[in-house]
Amino acid sequence: MPTTDAALKQRVIKKVVRQFGHPRGTAGRMVGWFMAHRGSNRQRNIWAVQLLDIQPTDRVLEIGFGPGLAIAELARRATQGHVYGIDHSQVMVGQAGRRNAAAIRAHRVHLTHAPVDRLPSFDDPLDAILAVNSMGFWPNPVEQLRRLRRLLLPAGRIALVSQPRCPGANRDTTARAAQELQDVLTQAGFVHTQVKILDLDPPVACVLANNPTDMPS
Repeated sequence: MPTTDAALKQRVIKKVVRQFGHPRGTAGRMVGWFMAHRGSNRQRNIWAVQLLDIQPTDRVLEIGFGPGLAIAELARRATQGHVYGIDHSQVMVGQAGRRNAAAIRAHRVHLTHAPVDRLPSFDDPLDAILAVNSMGFWPNPVEQLRRLRRLLLPAGRIALVSQPRCPGANRDTTARAAQELQDVLTQAGFVHTQVKILDLDPPVACVLANNPTDMPS
């Protein structure tokens, strides 16, 4: 019986993890509500946007925007620019759309249901890109980052954020995650990487980097 109980627990955990990675249906809507109202999530997203130093006229893309917390903060800062977002969950597109309805009606926020490997057209180059706890779900992250880098202006900024959610995650787990993010950014051709840490439980790592000014391929 203990073995059966343990196996059942593992199946439940896997289902929950899948919902956080790709929310669907009623369970996905509940996950989105949880993400939107969890205090640490709100603090993490606002902090990451602050680090990107968004300017009023910036054109910004967020990948995997979830319930749209960072989208709202980006739109609050890019008052004369445009905020784009893609997410592979239709449930999250709906929740983020409702949260940012006014900015969408004003044509300042544009949300698309799409995975990172099928990016829509953004017409003009971007000033900044943000991804919070989403890169772990990307196919071939280095290749996706190379494609994203080509969308940025020379010296454009990117911020990859990781707050490990695995059981027992601690400061060492976050440090390893930060190093992995630095490595993939460097492999993709970004420069000037730097790590910032937000002291939550577990800590959050934000790795910032720039597109080279000479735009190598």
